[in-house]
Formats: sequence, structure tokens, C-alpha cells
Amino acid sequence: MNYNFRNPNVTGGYYSSGQNWNVRPRRVYRAPKGTPLTRILWSLLITLVFGAIYFYIAVPALNFQTTAFYWFVFLLCAVFSLSMLLMQGFRANSTKEFFSYTKKNLAIPFWIVAALFAVMIIGYIVGWPIFRAKSYSQLLPVTTGDFAEDVAEIDFNQIPMLDSDSSNNLANRKLGELSDLVSQFTVSEDSSQINLQGDPVRVNYLNYSGFFKWWNNKKQGIPAYIMVDMRTQEVTVVRLSEGIRYSPSEYFNHDLQRHLRFHYPTKLFDDINFEVDENGTPYWVASVMKRRIGLFNGTDIVGEVLVNAVTGECQYYDKENVPTWVDRVFNADLLINQYNYYGKYHNGFWNSIFGQTDCTTSTQGYNYIAQNDDVYMYTGITSVTGDRGNIGFILVNQRTKDARYYACAGAEEFSAMSSAEGAVQQYKYNATFPLLLNISDQPTYFMALKDSAGLVKMYAMVNVQQYQIVAIGNTLQQCQENYHQQMISNGIIDASDAGPSVSPQTTTVSGKVSEIRTANVEGTTQYYIKLDDQQIYYRISASDCPEAVLLNIGDSVTVTYEKTDGYIQPATEIVTPYSAPG
Repeated sequence: MNYNFRNPNVTGGYYSSGQNWNVRPRRVYRAPKGTPLTRILWSLLITLVFGAIYFYIAVPALNFQTTAFYWFVFLLCAVFSLSMLLMQGFRANSTKEFFSYTKKNLAIPFWIVAALFAVMIIGYIVGWPIFRAKSYSQLLPVTTGDFAEDVAEIDFNQIPMLDSDSSNNLANRKLGELSDLVSQFTVSEDSSQINLQGDPVRVNYLNYSGFFKWWNNKKQGIPAYIMVDMRTQEVTVVRLSEGIRYSPSEYFNHDLQRHLRFHYPTKLFDDINFEVDENGTPYWVASVMKRRIGLFNGTDIVGEVLVNAVTGECQYYDKENVPTWVDRVFNADLLINQYNYYGKYHNGFWNSIFGQTDCTTSTQGYNYIAQNDDVYMYTGITSVTGDRGNIGFILVNQRTKDARYYACAGAEEFSAMSSAEGAVQQYKYNATFPLLLNISDQPTYFMALKDSAGLVKMYAMVNVQQYQIVAIGNTLQQCQENYHQQMISNGIIDASDAGPSVSPQTTTVSGKVSEIRTANVEGTTQYYIKLDDQQIYYRISASDCPEAVLLNIGDSVTVTYEKTDGYIQPATEIVTPYSAPG
């Protein structure tokens, strides 16, 4: 124990052998670094270097309508303040002097932070729905459309048979067949549905498998993208004469987000999707957004930046002047959010809480329809009370944001999906989210049925108003015929109202028979015929082609079939050596 000779009642002091009993402990002191101006300049330099590094890595937009900008400024102020504190020096036993000096030198960053924080708070408050319900309801102007007039124009050949998951599975399988690409690249799960020369397709871009794969291929770039035909399920690898040099999987200055930010430091980007023009040139389409309500609410799209994925050339267009080949200016999630604002607030804020008169919301899902060289987002509309039925649906043009509401009471989409899956429960197929089509003036849910591998095996049609009417078919034509027959049997339509049948998409192939198999399916003998140099079996019933019973190995035949996914293709006609002339 230490003993203090100056005060015997206090321990922990010190002993001095000198005669001066009033000697105080030595002060802890660190001198300031340089002059006040020097300290400010050094702090500014450190802050600028830190800010440049942070901006390069995080690429925040320099825009008052994003909170990332405010936190960026707050961080810069914190770095400047810390630098000033470390260089101003201090006296450990002079706290008052320390805080006085700090207050004097850090007043400017303090007031910057306080002012921006106040702006943020006010910006949030003035955007609250309680004050701006009308503005929220006007984000998406909705008009009432005529179901028979508008939807009847949809051509069956323009209906996408695949959803995004099935399309991505096909793209991954195709990449697995390409030895020069599969070890270096992966298929992006973020595919875009577009209309290419009148056909609905999905395009998948490729990503580098990792940093070292990028390092080995960065000079050549990504050599291809994958395109999936949504009607025929045909997968095409589109090879490029010059590789894609700007993408989300690039590094440093060729990273897509960084490339966009350096060209447009103040713009807010909402959604960036991959599209190709009519010539197959790959582009990144970056939606530029603006907050229309307060500082941070009411997101809307005001334009697009098109980035050539090969050269990196950028061009901004106002939303009214976007090239017509661009199919997705407004993404589906944004459109659904804007409709939900309309459905909730178009009769005022307090009505959305208490009376809820005429308050509606979208169902939990959406799909796409290709029509008139545009892509439309579809979703059902139901009551906010969570009823199991729909009161209508909307179609929204993803390029122009033209939104139309169609009143159509009936089953909601998930009930229709359950009905379709129940009709083939022995196969345990899963239904895709349905489209709403007009078939013989009847609102009809159309969906594909997929197996556990995600491949489309069958098609289903469910009547919206009487969803116990479910038609199943191996092909679209067969499905439609079964649906018409059920509607006729239930007295919904007359035979004369059935309308024209779907024209199947057929392909013809010729060759010699290498294998023949048979099976009895529901009382009908089915023939499975395989040709030389092919792994596909062509199926046809004996009732549709009686000559099939006479076929032998080695016979030359011509097969017309409807192209589907899988190893078994439904044949519509087989011309054999035994077929009747003419």
C-alpha cells in the first residue's frame, strides 16, 4: 500500500524526498499538430480521400431523395471531425478547454449534420399518407377497359407458356451442354421477358463464376447470352462477335452500377434489366426514378438510361421518348405498389382505415402477356378484407404505364391453381401463376403444369366464374378443345360459340424408324416411334394413325409433331410407306 506523506489519511499518493510539499502531479499534454489552417487542410484532405474511396465502393447517388446520400455526408462529417480531434491536441486535466476548442472547430460539420437530419425528418413527415393520400392514389391512373374488346385480341401464339423459373431451368440446362462456357459462367436468375420481333421470349445474361474466372476472360468479355422462346420452349445461345464488357459480375470500372454512377452521379436507379434490340444487340435498361411525394415517397419512373452492354455507351431518354423496342420501363413490383396505393387511398386516408368503402388490393402474384408488340403485367384485384375471390383484374403496359381495370368477379388465382393441380393430382404437377384470357367470351385462367424438375408437361384452363370447370391437355390445342367441350356440356356456351381452335405450332422431321414401343393409355394404344440419330420418341395413337401398327424397324417416315419439352413429343401425323396415297 502506498502512503501519502502529505495527507496520512489518503492512500495511493506519492512520496517526495524534496522539501517542496506543494509539487503537483505532472499534466498529461499533447501539443496540436501545426497551425489551425494546416489542421483544417489536412482534415479536409483525409476526408476527401476517404470519401473518394467510399464513393467508388458504395456508389451512392448524390441526390437529396435518397437516404444513402445523407448517410454519406454524415460519414464524411464524422471523418472530418475525428481527424480534427486527433490533430488539435489535448490537456487531460483541462476538460473545459478541450470541449471549448472542439466546439469552436467542429461547429460547421455539426450544423451540417443537424440541418440534413432535420431535412430528412421533414421529408418523411410531408410524405406521410395521412397528409398526401390523394397524391398516392394518383401515381397510377387507372381506366376501365372492356374485357371482350381488349382481351379478345390476344393471339394464342403470343401467350408465354413458361414462367421465369421454367425458363431459367431451360437456360441452365442449355449452358450445361456447352463445355466452353459452363466452367466459366453461370446463368443469371434475373431473366427479362420481352417481345422480340413479335415473339415473347426471355433473355438470360451470363455472370462470371468468380473473380479468377473474370480475370481469365475479362479481355474477351462474356461471349454470349441465352434466349428462351416462351411459346415453343426452344433455347438458343446467341454468340456475340464482341463480348459483353459491362455487367453486374464485372469488377472495377466495368461494374455496371459503378459505370452508371460515374456517368450519372445524381440519378436514382430503380430497376436494371437486360434486354436486346430487334437486331439482337444486348443492352442494360436502367430505370431512372423520382420521388413524387415528399422526399422519400411516391416512387415513379421518369426515364431510362440505355447502356450498350458491349461498348458501355450510355444514353438517357425521357420515358415518353424511350425506343419502342424497350419493353420494360416500369417493373411489375412498382406497378403493383402504385395500384395498391390507388386501391387503398382513392377514397381518402380515413376511409382506408375505418369504413374501407371500395378499398381493393392486388393478389399475391402476377404474370405477363405479350400483346401488340408490348409486354403487359397482369394481376388480379380483390377486396382488402382478404376474400377468396377476385372482383376483377388489371393489365398494365410496362412501357407506357397504361393501366386498365376489368371487372370480372370469380375465383382468385390460387384457387384456380389448386383446381388445376387437383385435376392431375396423381402426377403431383405444380401450376404456374395463371393468365386471364378471353376464350369464347368467357374469362378463363390459363396456366402451365410443371413436374418436379420444373418442365412444362401439360396445360390447364379454368373457368373464372365456375372454377370447378377444369380442362387439361398435353398440348394447348387439346386443352382448348377439352375446355370448349366442358363449357358446352355445362350449358355455358353453345357449340356454335366455341370459336376456332388453336393452331398448333408444328414441326416436320423425316428419318428411318430405329425403335417402336407401344402402351395402352386410357383404352387407346399409343405408339412411341424413335428415328435414327435422335433421342426423341414421337407419340401417336392408333386411332389417329392406323398405319402405325404396320411399321417396321428401318421404314422411312415423315413425322409432324407439336414441339414441347421432354423426350416424348406428341405427333399429329405420321406419313408411312403404308399411308394411303394423297
